[in-house]
Amino acid sequence: MTSITSTSGLGLPTSQPSVSSGATQSEAASQFETFLKMLTTQIKNQDPLNPMEGTEFAVQLATFSGVEQQVQTNLLLQQLLQGTGGGELGQLSGWIGREVRTSAPVRFDRSPLTLQIEGVANAEAMTLVTLDEQGNEVLRDSIGLGSGEVDWQGRRADGELLPPGFYSFRVEATKGAEILSTQDVGAYTRVTGVELVADGARLVLAGGGSATVDEIDALRE
Repeated sequence: MTSITSTSGLGLPTSQPSVSSGATQSEAASQFETFLKMLTTQIKNQDPLNPMEGTEFAVQLATFSGVEQQVQTNLLLQQLLQGTGGGELGQLSGWIGREVRTSAPVRFDRSPLTLQIEGVANAEAMTLVTLDEQGNEVLRDSIGLGSGEVDWQGRRADGELLPPGFYSFRVEATKGAEILSTQDVGAYTRVTGVELVADGARLVLAGGGSATVDEIDALRE
């Protein structure tokens, strides 16, 4: 298992090659200039007795418009990839197919989920609390006082499995009637993709869940 405390510790390179936006814009300007020179030369050297037909000229103008739009699209895409989320998107693509540990809600398909439990000093009892997608408490299970991984089966007291869905977890540590602490619990789930949203890059998780890098605290094969 690989525990991490920072983005770079999760396998993200601390630096990456970048493309100069100035160079890209210069290249785009050069393409425009070349096309305009060709069009201007053709107009200047046409036979006065047999000038370029209007349809041909219209086709060339349409071609120029298409080239311009394509170059502008390339510039916008380059700017996007150089933005805050773009570089992260490329880096996070290496996580696809691996498992991450997150306290965000994860999909339960009636197969056990691996949870990471952390012990609490001076606690006399610890209770694992399961919450559904709406944040409602659906299970309370007494667990040991130690730290480590546990397989959560998703079973009620009568042995029935919880329905498939998204669940999150927390641990309540108590001493007598006093609650010493309440901690979020990380669960492992697989990364199936990466997407760019308004606030940056997000990991797409198994079953349709998602999480930001800040919500990830471990990565493994």
